[in-house]
Formats: sequence, C-alpha cells, structure tokens
Amino acid sequence: MSRKQQLLKRHRRLKRLGLLAGLLLLLVLGVVSWWWLPLLLLPLIWSAHEAWFADHLFYSPGEDYQYRFGEQTREAAASLSDGLLATDAQLAGDETLVLEIRVKSGWLGRFVDPRVELLDGEQVDQQTFERGADGLRFLNLTGLGGALSAGRLRLRGRYCRLLGAPRLWITPHSELRRRRIMVIAPHADDAELAAYGLYSQADEAWVVTLTAGEIEAEHYQHMGLAKAEAARLKGRLRAWDSIAVPRWAGVPESRCVQLGYFCLQLPTMQAAPDQPAASREADMADIRPFRCFNPFPLPADADGEPTWNNLLADLRALLEMAKPEILVMPHPTLDPHPDHLCAQAAVLEALQGIAWQPSTLLCYANHLHDNDRWPMGDSGDGVALPPQLSAEQAWAPCSLPLDLPTQRDKAMALGMMHDLQPPAPFKRRLRRLLQRYLAGRQPSPYGENEFFRKAVRRHELFWRREL
Repeated sequence: MSRKQQLLKRHRRLKRLGLLAGLLLLLVLGVVSWWWLPLLLLPLIWSAHEAWFADHLFYSPGEDYQYRFGEQTREAAASLSDGLLATDAQLAGDETLVLEIRVKSGWLGRFVDPRVELLDGEQVDQQTFERGADGLRFLNLTGLGGALSAGRLRLRGRYCRLLGAPRLWITPHSELRRRRIMVIAPHADDAELAAYGLYSQADEAWVVTLTAGEIEAEHYQHMGLAKAEAARLKGRLRAWDSIAVPRWAGVPESRCVQLGYFCLQLPTMQAAPDQPAASREADMADIRPFRCFNPFPLPADADGEPTWNNLLADLRALLEMAKPEILVMPHPTLDPHPDHLCAQAAVLEALQGIAWQPSTLLCYANHLHDNDRWPMGDSGDGVALPPQLSAEQAWAPCSLPLDLPTQRDKAMALGMMHDLQPPAPFKRRLRRLLQRYLAGRQPSPYGENEFFRKAVRRHELFWRREL
C-alpha cells in the first residue's frame, strides 16, 4: 500500500470515529427530550463538513514548507514594505522567480481559502494556500520579473498576512522550447496536464505514453458492457487519445507513441522483470491491441508480453530513435502514484547502457501525497510551489508562464481526453456547490473534472536537474 493510500485510510478512519461520536452525542440529546435538536443539527453538521472539512490534507497547515534548490538557483536580497516588493537583483525578466515568505491566516482564513494577490497595475495574479496556513510558503513570481525590477510589484494578503523578511530565489532562464523534448506520460492525459504548454511550443516534441489506462471503467459499464468489455473499450479510447490529442498542439503523429502496458501493473512488472503482468480488469495479457495506432514497430510488438524487460526495450528504442535533449517525467518523490514512480524509474534504468544521454531532466507532479487540491485556487491562477515538509533532494524550480490563449488551448486538449469527460458523482457535485457558496471556491469555466481547475493555470511548474 502506498503512503498516500495509508494516509487516506487513516484519514477516513478518524473521520468515521468523529462522526460516530457526534451521532452518539446527538442521540443523548434526543433522549434528554430535545428530540428536535438532532433533526436540526444533522444537516447543518453535514453541510459544514462538506464545505470546510472534506479536503484530504494530511499535514498541519501550521507547518513550514521546506525546499533546497541547489546550485542552479541563487538567493537575492528582497524586502516587502507596505505591500511593495523590492530587490536589488538584476533581472532579465525571463527567470524562474520564487519568493519564500511566511503566510499567516486570519480567522476568516480558516473558513475561506487564504490567498496572496500579486499586483502589477491592472494585471492581477493570485496564489492560494491551505485554510489556516501559518508557515513558510513559496510564491511563484515567474513572469513578473519586469514588474519586480521596475519597483511596481505589490503583494496583498486576502484572509492572511505576510510576515517576516522575504527571500527571493532566482533560477536563470533556459530556452527549453528550442531543444528536443520527450514527455513521458504514465497515462493518457498526464502529458497534457503537466506539460501541454511546454510541448505545444517546442520546436520538436515527442509524447510517449506508457499505459493504456484501461481500469476503473464504470462509466462504460453503465452503457451495458460487461466489466472486461468496458475496460477494453476504455483502454482503446485512451490509447487513441494519447496519439490524437497531441496533434491539437502540432505534434505530428510520427512522434506520438502508446506502449499499451496495463494500468497499475507497472509495480508488479518491476518486481518480476521477466514475468508478464496481465490487466487487472480487461481480461488481457497482450499489449498489442492498445499499440495499434503507433506509427512504427517497437521491440515488444514481437510477443506482446507486458513485462518490465519489454518496457525497458521499448524505451531504449525510443530514446535512441528520438535522441531527446530534455526528458520530462514524473517527480521521484513529490508524485506518489505507483505508475508515475515506476515510469520515472523505468526511464532512468533504460538510459543505462545506451549511447545517447539527455542533458536535462524536467520533473512534474500531477498528484501529491498530502494535499489532493494542489494547485489550490482557481483556473487561471498562478501555481505556488506545493507542500513539501522535508527537503531531502535539491532541485531547481523551473516555471513556464502560459498566456490566456495557451491556457484555453490546454483546456480544450484536456476536454478531448475521454477520461476527463464523465460527469462527477452527485455527492461530489453537491459538495462543490456547498463549497462555492460557503467557502468561496469557484468552479472551472472549462469543465467539471477537477483537473480543469488544477491544470489550466498561469504557470506550468517543473523541477529541473542537469545530467
């Protein structure tokens, strides 16, 4: 069981115990003759829970975020006076800029998400944090270097205060879009969620998807399909998406590849590299049906076996063929999804023993261990750095600003992904309605799925390491 699953299991157990204690208290009140009180309080308590206490937050909002940025990133002096941010650093305007500062929620910030507004004249960005936040946080100022140098960048806390002396971290610009890029996507839509803006603007980009993502196909079972049939249909659709959607961004079909391995089976494959790991739900042990849209053959097409050794052979063939200068893949510690962890491990293992070596790693996090809402806030907002409570590794932040037309194109690409199209369950829609009117959270204008809110933003955020 992954760490995130363990945390979620503990969270649900504690919640059930709390609800049981509350019910017992209400029963006692009812016996005491206040029989009407439980009938009044139950819907109010449930509504308050859904509005303010339903987030999966597995750390204290009072903890400091911790980061080590490494040698590529330098610190510069900064000051904040009457909301005006100033620095003596010489900025070209295209650097990745991160401001470390203490954020302390006010009492309203325990019920409405606290946020920091970044103001440059009429241009406004906002970056949101956990309710009750009280610790060091890291704002993303990328794209605002010109305003900062000109002395016109203002910061304003909403439902929070900014305390202490800020620290400005600067990572020099590197023109990533002029170099060959290969995006490694564990599932169809991971490349678009993390890096659509990057790969859509690159001179040469490859998109390589490792799994068909065939499981959890209940939406297709509602159409009258048996479980295995629904899983196979979902896998075929997502395989098609992984090839077709990058065309929206101008990536030719000849540089889009679907490897067709089975969802959530990469850890099993890694544990026994020469043993096939069949699909959990599709009643399949042959990956070739999900590879039928590929523009060229790959080593595993010979036997179609879902093994770790076949995955490594496919990746080595692609790396030697494409010769990417930049590899974009899941982060090894921030992103806890089992397939994402294995995707990163597989690429690094495949690089061993081949002649071509990339020069740069860019890592992304589409999921987090401890906070399911990150990036917090609304569609179109900036992306502050995510919660990290121990800085074991040094990575340089690398942020790409996205203008509004690119954000809209990214939203349309996500809308083409079949896995993001089914409607949310009724309970989730009701929860969002309560959060909208009680906690001030706004729905995304682009779609109902939570990833439209999380991914269509002012920034794409990566962690960079030179090899």
